[in-house]
Amino acid sequence: MDFNGQTVLVTGAGAGIGRATAERFAAHGANVVVNATAGSVRGRETVDRILATGGSATLATGNVEDEATCQAIVEEGLSAFGRLDVLVNNAGLVVAGTVETTQPSDMDKMLDVNIKGTILMARAALPALRRSGGTIVNLGSVAALKGHLDRAVYAASKGAIVALTKSMATDHIAEGVRVNCVCPGTTRTPALEQKIRAAGDPQAMAARLEQRQPLGRLATPEEIAAAVTYAASREATFMVGSVLVIDGGMSM
Repeated sequence: MDFNGQTVLVTGAGAGIGRATAERFAAHGANVVVNATAGSVRGRETVDRILATGGSATLATGNVEDEATCQAIVEEGLSAFGRLDVLVNNAGLVVAGTVETTQPSDMDKMLDVNIKGTILMARAALPALRRSGGTIVNLGSVAALKGHLDRAVYAASKGAIVALTKSMATDHIAEGVRVNCVCPGTTRTPALEQKIRAAGDPQAMAARLEQRQPLGRLATPEEIAAAVTYAASREATFMVGSVLVIDGGMSM
C-alpha cells in the first residue's frame, strides 16, 4: 500500500486501534493528522512515535462531538499538509449497561461521541475529500452485528454507524468519495487491559473474553489497523458501502 503524498486524519488516535492505525498509515508514507482529546498526553505520544520512526505527523486536539472543534481539526490538518485524502472516524466511547441500567448521561455521551462525532467529522472533512477524491472509514463494532450482554446503548450506537456508512456511501459515491466501515471484534487495547486488571479475577475475565472468539484469542490493534488501511487504499477502490468484519469469527 502506498499513501505517499496523501494526508490521513485519524480521530481518537491516542491509543489502541487509533494509534495503531495512525502508525500504520505513516509507515506507508502518509502524512498523519493525529486527533486526541484536548489535555491528553497520549495524542502527543502517538505523534512522537511516528516522528521517531521517520514518519510525518501533526497533532490536532479536540472532542469530536463539537461541530466547531471538528472544523478546527480538519483545518489544522489542511494547514499542516495542504490536503486531506482519508478520514478515519475511530473516536468512540463504551459504557456498559442494559437499557435499564445505563444512565441517561452515559447514553448522551456515547451517542454524542459515537454517532454525532462521526457525522460532524464527516461534514467538516467532505469538502476537502471531494477535492482529493478521498475516502472515509468509519469504525463500527461486532456489537452492531451480534447481541452482546450489557452493551445495549453502545451496540445501538455502532449499529447506527453501519447504517450511516451505507447512506453516506450512497450520497457521496457520485462525488468520488468512498465510504466504508470496519467492524472489529474484541481487541486487546490498553482500555481493555485496564478493565481486565480491575476485574475481581483478571485471569478468568481474560479467558472469558478469549473464549467468545471462535479463533480462541483477541484481536490486536495492529490487525484492525491493517483492515482500515486496506479499506482506504487504492487497492480497495471497488469497495464502497462495505462492512468489513474483523472479529475472529464472533459474528458467524
